Amino acid sequence: MAAPRALPRITTNSLPLPTRLIQPSRIRSYLLRLPLFTRLILVAIVAFWLLELQTVWSVVKWGSLEPKEINLGSMYRLNTFVLIHTGFWHMLINTICLMPLLERFEAEFGTLNSIALFMGPLGQIPAVLYLLLDGVILRDNTPVLGASIWVFLLLAAEAIKTYRANPYLEIADQKIPTWISPLVILVVTSILIPSASFLGHLSGCITGYLWGLGYIRFLAPPEKVLRWIEGKLNLLGRLPHYVSVDQKTYGRYGVLPTSSASGPEGHMSPIGLGWMGTSSDGQRLGP
Repeated sequence: MAAPRALPRITTNSLPLPTRLIQPSRIRSYLLRLPLFTRLILVAIVAFWLLELQTVWSVVKWGSLEPKEINLGSMYRLNTFVLIHTGFWHMLINTICLMPLLERFEAEFGTLNSIALFMGPLGQIPAVLYLLLDGVILRDNTPVLGASIWVFLLLAAEAIKTYRANPYLEIADQKIPTWISPLVILVVTSILIPSASFLGHLSGCITGYLWGLGYIRFLAPPEKVLRWIEGKLNLLGRLPHYVSVDQKTYGRYGVLPTSSASGPEGHMSPIGLGWMGTSSDGQRLGP
């Protein structure tokens, strides 16, 4: 009787490319390494989605960015609209798009700085721009919501960094400036989804370009103040996954650290794309 043949050993390299890229162990390892602020934003997005499942109180109507509903008593909408989504897939895809971009930003600037920026200027400037474009210039009242406005903001900021390192992309002997890539994505998604809120993504892009070019970087809190707060409260010792001002990978205004979400030369992968669709409650930022 012949001896049984040994089964071939299956290694990671022998698996198809999609299978190698999507491995539960790698996904779990990546999620466990997420810094603190990124985790808090993801938890807040999921929490608001769970709240929307109940029918007693509409989270969408309460927290969406609706021009005619903005007054002194509803300024919270400038921050809440980014965290609220209209359905599971809207929430899931926006979260997947935002996670690697926000994680890279926090790894560069630190947790405390990221909280101050995204709960402040980088969260409210695109909201104010949208209110001006939609409510003042066009005199419309279309509510928007969703995290993809931050996706386009971070894509635009990254596009400026890419442009400084690699100004042009050659296609068929044509030189295309690399800084326009977020605008190309914006136009393509607006064509593929005619009901998409073009103004919402444009507001995010404008803010991202302003940040990448350095025009609004003075709004970032001083590092001396951040160091004093970190030392006084011992945040690095007390908070797990906290990124200190002095632990940033490439310095405050350096090149974004490379991660699995980026390719050669720091170009962003297609995972960093987001778009907007519509619902009966208005327009949403994301699919």
